[in-house]
Parts: sequence; C-alpha cells; structure tokens
Amino acid sequence: MDTAKPRRPVEITRRLRVAYGIDEPERHDREDALGALVGTILSQHTSDVNSDRAYESMRARFPTWPEVRDAPESELAASIRSGGLANLKARRIKQCLAALVERFGGLDLSALASLDLDEARARLRELPGVGPKTAACVLLFSLGRPAIPVDTHVHRVSRRLGLIGPKTSAESAHVELERLVRPEDAYAFHVGLVRHGRRVCKAGRPLCSLCPLTDLCDAYRGVAGAVV
Repeated sequence: MDTAKPRRPVEITRRLRVAYGIDEPERHDREDALGALVGTILSQHTSDVNSDRAYESMRARFPTWPEVRDAPESELAASIRSGGLANLKARRIKQCLAALVERFGGLDLSALASLDLDEARARLRELPGVGPKTAACVLLFSLGRPAIPVDTHVHRVSRRLGLIGPKTSAESAHVELERLVRPEDAYAFHVGLVRHGRRVCKAGRPLCSLCPLTDLCDAYRGVAGAVV
C-alpha cells in the first residue's frame, strides 16, 4: 500500500467534497436519534424508497415511540410490510425499544452525544439487532459523532483505493477507517464514498474514466494485492 496512506484520506475527502458538492449537515437531530436507529433497522436488506415508506407507514399507525413499543408485533409488522422482512424487523424493533427502557431508563438516545465515542458505540451495540453499521449511522447522522458507517459502497471503494486491506471485513473496516480519517472529515468521507460507489466506482464495471481519484487508487494503478 502507498506509504503516504495516512495523508491520502484527507485528499480523497477533499476531492469527493468538490465532485459531489458535499456540505456538512446544518444540524443533527439529537431529539430523534431513536428515529434514526429504527429507520436504520428498517433499511436493512431493502431500498431507501421502501424503508422510507415503511417508516412513514409505521409512524402514521403508531405516532409515538411508546405506541410502537407497546404495539402487538403482528400489527407493527403489518405497518412496515413495504420494507421487507417485516416480521423479523418488527421483532427487532420491539426488542430494541424494550432494551432501551431497561438499559437507558427511557426511549431516548440523546445522552450518547456526551459519551466517549467508543463507549457510545458499545452502548448502542448492546441493543438487539444493532450491528456496527447501524450504530455508526445513529452516531454520525443523529448525534454528530465522527463514526463512519461502512455499507457495501464504502467497503468496496475503500478496498479499491487501498485504504483497507483486500481481506478486511466490513465490520473491521469501521475501526480501520475511523483511525485513518480525521474526525472532522467523517461525514464527508462517508457520504462521498457512498455517492462515488453508486455513480462511478460501481461493483460490476467501475467508470474509471470519470473518476477524480485514479492517481490515489491502488486498483487503478495496479498495485499488487489491490482489489479490482
């Protein structure tokens, strides 16, 4: 891998900001971090359109979090049917809300904003059905913490660039990328790699002729061991 790797994420992030017009979010909705958590559970194994539809349907049927928590599992599943895997997701959501009351004392995640990042992540990971990506999404998007969610696009593009090893798992990549990327760049890095993976660095046939990162990319430069 490039000996200048510690500097590369800074330049990669700078170029992604320019290429995709990425601005920092104006505010983080700490009051509804729980909504982000449930929304991320709903987004698993489905499209953004379907998960958004499921979330809106759920909130229309059960407007408050206590109502979601107390809803019969079958009725909750019916309300999120459009998101797929409704029975499994309904069970996870109810288990998660029950665990929140037991471990946090209420249906509120705002206290995580003041904890050390690793501690906040660990507290989230204790909840049923919350993996590293879900925890990182809540921390980054709702609580403004410098966590980096690793979805399929972030994982693929990071491996091609050579920021992580060819055998690094998505779970391990959360830790490795957060060590490489400056905290102030976490949001732009994540959003930039997701957009880049969807539009240019595609899984089947990357559009390298359109890529602003070719001189920084191990795969493009043919570096030994790079993931193509």
